[in-house]
Amino acid sequence: MKMAKKENMVDQEAFEKAKKKVIGVDRQRLGIGTLSEKTVHAILKNYYEPDEDKQEIPIENYVADIYSEGGIIEIQTRQFNKMREKLKCFLPLYPVTIVYPIPREKWIIWIDEDTGCLSQRRKSPLKGSPYTVFPELYKIKPFLKDSNLHLKLVLMDMEEYKLLNGWSKDKKKGSSRFDRIPTELVEEVEINCLKDYMQFVPYELEIEFTSKEFAKAAHIPVSLAQSVLNILYYVGTVTRVGKKGQQYLYAVLD
Repeated sequence: MKMAKKENMVDQEAFEKAKKKVIGVDRQRLGIGTLSEKTVHAILKNYYEPDEDKQEIPIENYVADIYSEGGIIEIQTRQFNKMREKLKCFLPLYPVTIVYPIPREKWIIWIDEDTGCLSQRRKSPLKGSPYTVFPELYKIKPFLKDSNLHLKLVLMDMEEYKLLNGWSKDKKKGSSRFDRIPTELVEEVEINCLKDYMQFVPYELEIEFTSKEFAKAAHIPVSLAQSVLNILYYVGTVTRVGKKGQQYLYAVLD
């Protein structure tokens, strides 16, 4: 991905401390069955706020993952649509940061439900990027211009444990994800104001460009590029200047 990223140093020591608190210092792979299904959520909650007195705080009619002098932090691994009512309640009152974990590199480990045996881990060919948040952002689109809303995209390497309970002969297709265990915190990408969306526009684009040309420059599928441009247009990062065939032509706003 060639986008203009804002550099953000991660605290590896604090991340390791949060990991050890949640999964133990010497976690054995066979102990996976004792772990919560939301290990990523628990580790990030302890990374961003080690003080348990500031976790799971009732606010109005909801519970915030973290509440401190800096505002509210909500860790959301997917389904941003479930946050709409919370955001409607929280944003008029507090700064809210949504933390969204993204698997950068992922190793798959299969669990045989009958024996409990684990397969050798296999590296997934798919690689995550910050652009993957945009279909989720579409689900909370009306809130994106609120100055109290902040986003933190957390790229992590992780192991993903999956159950061999699918419908195909090898039981892999249609299988269930059991848990994800972060192995390394790689990078944090922040969106703290509308100008920060500019970091998602690749340098090498021409002055005017289509979603297909954006996709090529960003190294993402065209369908994802269309979602990205939908949001960038909404927040005022790009504008539509015409059409090229059936596709919109976009340009970056100064």
